Amino acid sequence: MSAPRLKRLREKMEEHDLAGFFVDCPVEDIFRLSGANRRYISGFTGSKGTALVTTDGAFIAVDFRYVEQAKSECPGFNVFRTVGALDEWFPALIGEARLAGKRIGFEAADLSVAVLNSLRRAIDTLPEPDRPKLLQAPQLVTGLRAIKEPEEIETLQRAVDLGDAAFQHAANQLEPGMTEKQVAWEIERYARENGAESMSFPTIVAAGPNGAMPHAQPTDYALQAGDSVVIDMGVILDGYCSDLTRTIVCDGEGDEKFGKIYDIVLTAQLTAEELIRAGMTGEEAHMLAHNVIAEAGYGENFGHGLGHGVGLQVHEAPSVARTAKKELLDGMIITVEPGIYLPGWGGVRIEDQCVIEDGKVRAMSHAPKLGG
Repeated sequence: MSAPRLKRLREKMEEHDLAGFFVDCPVEDIFRLSGANRRYISGFTGSKGTALVTTDGAFIAVDFRYVEQAKSECPGFNVFRTVGALDEWFPALIGEARLAGKRIGFEAADLSVAVLNSLRRAIDTLPEPDRPKLLQAPQLVTGLRAIKEPEEIETLQRAVDLGDAAFQHAANQLEPGMTEKQVAWEIERYARENGAESMSFPTIVAAGPNGAMPHAQPTDYALQAGDSVVIDMGVILDGYCSDLTRTIVCDGEGDEKFGKIYDIVLTAQLTAEELIRAGMTGEEAHMLAHNVIAEAGYGENFGHGLGHGVGLQVHEAPSVARTAKKELLDGMIITVEPGIYLPGWGGVRIEDQCVIEDGKVRAMSHAPKLGG
């Protein structure tokens, strides 16, 4: 997929008068969670490497460990072997890429301050006329990633389907006495045994009062009959993530208060999925669900955004939140996940991963919802 992606990136570079675009990773990406821009544009999945795209060429700069891997994973890229620190080899790469004295863009989130300083030191070693100009550019690669290609949507659907199955497996095992950690392990074990590369984030299992924390970590708390249990989990399959949340009840149906809160959240979630349209801003989409919850008297208990993009990273563009001003467009993958959180009692969150197509939202998640 690198050729069409490079073409689209070069079109964006031309719009911003950039002769080169530097795509790195802010950390050594041992867990393959931070180098999404680099992977998207080059195909490279190693932990350390730098992509440099020019108007008529593309380079992947890697050390000895990754030379053969880069040759295999990065068709259309010239493999540049690095030796030593970045400020030692970068001047040679500039020369090979014919970028002397030209404008090179980068995305701020792709670079650490340390890497940026190294780039500047490297450039300062060049004769003044040959020094390229480093420029913080808009999110060019991140923006491309927000609109998914058909093949990406197919891969994401397979990840969603596996996530649904892992959730259902754990839900069927749920019984009083199991700890939150044991439930989380049942999910991960099933996912890994059925093809997942890993989990897309540490699984959240929050029972009873712990459900009031949206990002609770599993504990040794033993589930009791009647406990509500928030399960938020996702898998990675072929590099792409899923994200699913369901709130269920351990060995029972929950009390009257649980039923009331659950119905409000489910109504908010289904309302948003039915009414979100391409062309809306992320803020407008968020408010569709927020207004339902606020009218029920719980607006202050829904304090996070309605959703976010999902792809090579489990949290990526676009944003669906009160502060999100950008439009939602066909081809975007978003989550729709309203919740209500009551300290001392617990919480309810329901989340589907969805695709925007033909101007509307289609849920990709099919794990059952209570009463659904």
